[in-house]
Amino acid sequence: QVQLMESGGGLVQPGGSLRLSCAVSGRTDITYVMGWYRQAPGKERELVASFSSGGGPIYADSAKGRFTISRDNGKRTVSLQMNSLKPEDTAVYYCKAAWASYAYWGQGTQVTVSS
Repeated sequence: QVQLMESGGGLVQPGGSLRLSCAVSGRTDITYVMGWYRQAPGKERELVASFSSGGGPIYADSAKGRFTISRDNGKRTVSLQMNSLKPEDTAVYYCKAAWASYAYWGQGTQVTVSS
């Protein structure tokens, strides 16, 4: 069974930084395509940053220049470094792992940007 464990959310002031991490457990014979999504109150879940099936990173326009996605295949983790945070970045952030036609989601971690 595939499980995703997220960590690193919290409350931060505008302009601050947070680092989210996600570890995937389950089958060790496949490599998951992993990424981060977020959902703000009253809004649909949206892509923040992800690795493409070809391996390169993809960023939402709102994340470009401020967020950096990274991964450690050996540890089966993906991280999201978020800098210059804005109040509009407030949301629940979800880690996603995909393989073939399967998609798995973490429970989500709250990020609140407020003074």
